[in-house]
Amino acid sequence: MGFLQEVAGPLSQQFSHLGLASQIGVVIGSIVFVSVFVNVMRQVLFKNPNEPPVVFHWFPLIGSTITYGMDPPRFFAENRKKYGDCFTFILLGKRTTVYVGTQGNDFILNGKIKDVCAEDIYTVLTTPVFGKDVVYDCPNAKLMEQKKFMKIALTSEAFRAYVPIISDEVSTYFKRSADFKGKSGIVNICPKMAQITIFTASHSLQGKEVRDQFDESLADLYHDLDMGFSPINFTFHWAPLPWNNRRDYAQRTIAKIYMDTIKRRRDRGETGAQDIMYHLMNSTYKNGVKVPDHEIAHMMIALLMAGQHSSSSTSSWIMLRLASRPDIMEELYQEQIRELGADLPPLTYESLSKLPLNQAIIKETLRLHAPIHSIMRAVKQPMPVPGTKYVIPTNTVLMAAPGVTASDPTYFPQPELWDPHRWEKDSPNAPSLVRNEEVEDEKIDYGYGLVSKGAGSPYLPFGAGRHRCIGEQFANVQLQTIVAMVVREFKFRNVDGSDKVIGTDYASLFSRPLEPANIYWERRDAL
Repeated sequence: MGFLQEVAGPLSQQFSHLGLASQIGVVIGSIVFVSVFVNVMRQVLFKNPNEPPVVFHWFPLIGSTITYGMDPPRFFAENRKKYGDCFTFILLGKRTTVYVGTQGNDFILNGKIKDVCAEDIYTVLTTPVFGKDVVYDCPNAKLMEQKKFMKIALTSEAFRAYVPIISDEVSTYFKRSADFKGKSGIVNICPKMAQITIFTASHSLQGKEVRDQFDESLADLYHDLDMGFSPINFTFHWAPLPWNNRRDYAQRTIAKIYMDTIKRRRDRGETGAQDIMYHLMNSTYKNGVKVPDHEIAHMMIALLMAGQHSSSSTSSWIMLRLASRPDIMEELYQEQIRELGADLPPLTYESLSKLPLNQAIIKETLRLHAPIHSIMRAVKQPMPVPGTKYVIPTNTVLMAAPGVTASDPTYFPQPELWDPHRWEKDSPNAPSLVRNEEVEDEKIDYGYGLVSKGAGSPYLPFGAGRHRCIGEQFANVQLQTIVAMVVREFKFRNVDGSDKVIGTDYASLFSRPLEPANIYWERRDAL
């Protein structure tokens, strides 16, 4: 005791001689040191054998947030090597358990509604973007009804009508765009593909009256909505930050456009239209309540946004990949000449099925550049992990990462290689699910029609389970049509003539190319 007094006395005197700012700094530093020390000791001394291993981290609240956020795929790969397929890390102060591999995908994405919940995770992001009373801002049963309403726009008959519309939109865009004047040039391709995807989707899915109200500035508003999905908004979705202010302005502006359109159509007593807005205007929930106009507007935003962020990103990656491989782009052009005719007749829904390489381009790009790298669910009750001693507690977020299996050499030889030909059965790089015809096709109805469960597959670019993307087929039709039309118009290459591909931007919840992503273009009719 005397020794402690001898030591503490001089230290106390030295502390009292410090200025106020220095004293505060010493106190804060001491608190940080103690919290780090306790956090490290807890990880070293108090490991729970019945829960997945925890990724080592120094700071208790920050945890692995920074390393995960900088490069999620690398984070998954490195920690999978250390800890196995199932491990836990701290994300923004929240215990987050990752379970990768096909079993992990199935465990999380096909989790029962009593065990896992998407709404509790995503509503803080989606409600400010889409609006109230739709998607995750309503009970799951109501969401399933809303998805069923919207499937009317996603039938084979509808797709037949969409292909000519999308083709014309792409052709018109390149004719009027100032960035594609002349015979050749250099362009940052990402914002161009964002505009093309929003114009093609709005016209095909929502009709000419809606499309006629869209221009480049409205497409930019959708970009502002997209940035509302920033990971920081899991915590600060409410904060008056610049991107949140732009998100809120964009949501109000776009919702008003839809509401005004609905009012005009009701006022003129329109009948017999076939577009999705008209269908929603005349739809009724199972409880007898007609779909309110504000929900129609918000569903229209969700319908367009649901495909916009993924199709915009994927189409940009496709163009960058083609610029890195001009030989593949030429193959695509020759495929159209060979299969459709040298005169290159107008594209149809049926003609797309005659272009297997064109289809494979979409598949292979989605394999390497899945728009969503992490899919999260809140745990509602303790969940035993089959085949292990682990039990996932209720204070945990579950995270699936289907991109891990999509880049696993177990399933995809030379997984880092972008090889559209790997989807041909006789290719040495063909994935096992093609070579062995192991495509899972078990169907289930969650309330909006039969869909493939498919969570056991190593290739899940559109997710799986009750929240599987209902727009998968539309996305394929849209992207195939856009690629086919671009190939007819242009030759691409990298500006420096190399085969390099730009890095990935993980600033949003959705992966996209780093910008500027410049490519060199040359018109075919100028050759």
